Amino acid sequence: MGNSGKIRNRILIFLFIPVLTAIFFLTEDIIFRVIAAAILVIYVGFIIFLRDSIQSGFKALTTDLTNDLFRDEQTNKRTKYDTDTGEDFKIVSYAKDIEVITAENFSSAVNRDNRDLFKPPDFKQNYEKIVHEELPADVNHDEQFGFVLEKILNVVKDAFMAHTAAFFWYNKNRKRLTLERFITNSAHITQQKFNLEDDILGKIVQKEEPEILTDISSNAEKDVIRYYNAPQGIKSFIGVPLFYGKSLTGILVLDSKMNDAFGIEQVYSLGRIVRVISIIISMFEEKFAESQADQRLKSILNMLSYDKKFESETDLYQLIENSVQGLIDWDAFTFVSYHPNEQKFKTSKIYNKTSLKYAGDNLEIELSGTLVGKSILSATPVKIDDTSTSDIPRYAKKEDVRFDGSFLAIPLVYDDNNYGVLCFESLKKSVYSNNEVSFIKNATKIFAFMLHSYSTINILKNLLSVDVESKALNYNSFIEQFTVDLVRSKELGIEGALALIQIDEFLEQDSLFEGDPFPKVLRAISQIIREEMTPLNLFGRLSQKVFAVYFFNSTPKDVFLWAEKLRVKIARKPIAVVSKQTTFTVSIGVAATTNKVDVQEILTHAELALKKAVEKGGNSVKSIS
Repeated sequence: MGNSGKIRNRILIFLFIPVLTAIFFLTEDIIFRVIAAAILVIYVGFIIFLRDSIQSGFKALTTDLTNDLFRDEQTNKRTKYDTDTGEDFKIVSYAKDIEVITAENFSSAVNRDNRDLFKPPDFKQNYEKIVHEELPADVNHDEQFGFVLEKILNVVKDAFMAHTAAFFWYNKNRKRLTLERFITNSAHITQQKFNLEDDILGKIVQKEEPEILTDISSNAEKDVIRYYNAPQGIKSFIGVPLFYGKSLTGILVLDSKMNDAFGIEQVYSLGRIVRVISIIISMFEEKFAESQADQRLKSILNMLSYDKKFESETDLYQLIENSVQGLIDWDAFTFVSYHPNEQKFKTSKIYNKTSLKYAGDNLEIELSGTLVGKSILSATPVKIDDTSTSDIPRYAKKEDVRFDGSFLAIPLVYDDNNYGVLCFESLKKSVYSNNEVSFIKNATKIFAFMLHSYSTINILKNLLSVDVESKALNYNSFIEQFTVDLVRSKELGIEGALALIQIDEFLEQDSLFEGDPFPKVLRAISQIIREEMTPLNLFGRLSQKVFAVYFFNSTPKDVFLWAEKLRVKIARKPIAVVSKQTTFTVSIGVAATTNKVDVQEILTHAELALKKAVEKGGNSVKSIS
């Protein structure tokens, strides 16, 4: 019905043309002919105008619809067709699903055609390797920051498609730039230092504002870009300053081999990045300050809680070395002590963490013209930020030290007496600040007190003639009295003998005895020896484990029998050590002293006899006439 009505209307419209033509030929009135001709022309022209407008307005839409219909016809399901039999046929299109975005299929992806993005088999493993990358083991505070900075430069370089991304530290005092970290495609860049000049980096420092270069000529590249060892064909450059504490501290730079690679937008983006870096720096500084404070507190507490007796200088040196490990960073540490007998300062202990050659032990300190000597004479710390610029030796003019870096000497003064100097040396320059010097000076006062106490105790021991632990004569007193008795016995023609008694080796493990058992064993054995002596005997302690008993008016044979009796008694005597009952043994060497006055000769014979007893396995007695 719709198509029939359209056809009828078209027929009526075109029938109007013959009617006007008939009027033109049938009438004789010129006016009617002119009117009919004009209407006919207007009518035909209007029809032609409408046809062309419709065709041009819907041409594109018709073309698209035609193409869609053509594609649909290629894919539609034909239900009935039989042109050979002449039967009617019709094409029925399948019902197409209209694509509509709903809450179920909503996606924020820009390219909706890439829904099935290809992922490599190791996609997850590679990502986890990146996000779980750990800090390098045994790195200090500076290396940790360098690790983080390197990761940031990696991201910046890739994001801005740069040839090189680099970060420079700026030293305001030395007017120097130091290339800290860089990520580059070039093999002609290394870590180095630059003096401040009138290049692009110098302009950033002087003006304290970003700089952009968009077209660098090949002839000017080596003068403008100084951190490459060879020309790279760099065309674009951008650099922004980093501020920390309102002062310029570093510079972040990017370069590219393309012209106009960077613009104002990149300056603002890099500004946000350097702000993040400055925040990271402040966080690292706070973390480092807290960790350093903890280490220093732990070191001081270790000093105060140290309950071991200082029986030798080795114990004291070990305490000092363990304590200074957490107080300050150093690559070489030297403890200079005062020797009262010689009235000289000497290097007593040296710890060198590097492979570089350093001063040796027992090196006498020259007080005049040396850094340590200046610290001793003035009782004031000496700090050198760069030893390569100083010609003054550290300890002595004949020293052979191959260190270049920072040097610090802290005198140990107590009650106006200088007991030594703590010397720290680092391969890095300008490491020790004035605040650190003040802290170390105050923290190490406890060392000065320890040295004062140790020195005082040694002086008092030298004034005593009796060993405090065993109640026997000390070495010097015994030798002095022994010499007198030898002369007396020779004058009177009286026989005599010397017995050296050594405590045999035993397990001294803390796990077995819950502490060092030797002091208690020493006291118990010395008590047994005194019980077996007579008033005519001379009793002394020659060393840590060796006692000496001189028998006035006794034959060597009688002394040998006495020694055997003493050996058996000590071996059978249980000694209580904490909660355990344990037995210990001794080895004894006997030497005759009749008609002899040479103390060293007699001691040598007695030591030879003692050595034979020890070589036999201990717990035995040997005699030499």
